Amino acid sequence: MAKQAVGGGHRAAPVHTDPEDVSVLTALSAVADPVRLQLIRELAGSADWSRSCGSFDVPVGKAALSHHFSVLRGAGLVEQRDEGPRRVNRLRREEFEARFPGLLDLVLNADGDRPRGCDPA
Repeated sequence: MAKQAVGGGHRAAPVHTDPEDVSVLTALSAVADPVRLQLIRELAGSADWSRSCGSFDVPVGKAALSHHFSVLRGAGLVEQRDEGPRRVNRLRREEFEARFPGLLDLVLNADGDRPRGCDPA
């Protein structure tokens, strides 16, 4: 079930979905988008709570970036909290791994979009 995070300030705290409440289709849809995949990969290589939303170099505007983070929260992949004017993020690796064993590693270690064993045309 989605939970409202505790936060103060000028904006509503983000709502998080427990990975246990996420369907496999929701999880797969979340990781299928190239921008969200980039966000996940960058978070995987960063310390928890060290990346603010504005620190990602992605080819989308603020509104689209906010939407992508909302999808990732809804899939149980990302947790966010407000620290002053910044919203910082962490990848919910352990929680997501418990729900979908091996999926996150598969996504993080994929070497491009070409299936393994397929020769380029």
